[in-house]
Amino acid sequence: MRNIKLTLEYDGTNYFGWQKQKTKVTLQGTVESVISNLTKEAIEITGCSRTDSGVHSRGYICNFVTNSSIPSEKFKDALNVKLPDDIAVLKSEEVPEEFHSRYSCRGKKYSYTILERPMKATIDRNYVCQCKYNLDIGKMNEACKYFIGTHDFSAFKNKGSSVKTSVRTISELYVEKTGNYVKIFVSADGFLYNMVRIIVGTLIDVGIGKINPESIKNIIDSKERTNAGKSMPPQGLCLEEVYY
Repeated sequence: MRNIKLTLEYDGTNYFGWQKQKTKVTLQGTVESVISNLTKEAIEITGCSRTDSGVHSRGYICNFVTNSSIPSEKFKDALNVKLPDDIAVLKSEEVPEEFHSRYSCRGKKYSYTILERPMKATIDRNYVCQCKYNLDIGKMNEACKYFIGTHDFSAFKNKGSSVKTSVRTISELYVEKTGNYVKIFVSADGFLYNMVRIIVGTLIDVGIGKINPESIKNIIDSKERTNAGKSMPPQGLCLEEVYY
């Protein structure tokens, strides 16, 4: 048996997230079906994480085992011919048998894009979240400093998570602005359910002056979800990179 690792780029707009579901179109189900047809095997893919409906990726990692003799680097071209236009294989490679897309992962990097203007988003509505107010990027970056490090992020977790611990380590968090577009980047050893989207909602509250940057420490220490900002829509969220 061979273990094949794929790096995927996808637009999640038309999918009900990554994880396969019986009655809904998902990314896992779509990719599995194409690989199974190609190899003439019943393939099951292991993904690096679950992503929600509408979330995108520039570097999602998954792997599968196969008896196929197709050269590992050729899977990329063969799959791209058959996959829908909103999913692409950027790289295919053979990896050691013990490699596991999820359990071997050491961290991930996400971005979140905000369109700062009073009018609704149109052309890029599936890739941004609209904010009608002017954001104070300086204060948002000041607030970012309080997230860095190892903390219990219970205040930034929505219900639905079955993890054993809410402790995570954020190694990087910063905000950039270009024109009307504000991008938030965050890297960590792992993320709780909706954690990034809640962090973004809290930083937006800082940016519009609803809370002070210094309040972030108290919100984290409280471990109370009601003290943090709202969970922002999935469209602006993109998985940028997975670390191994």
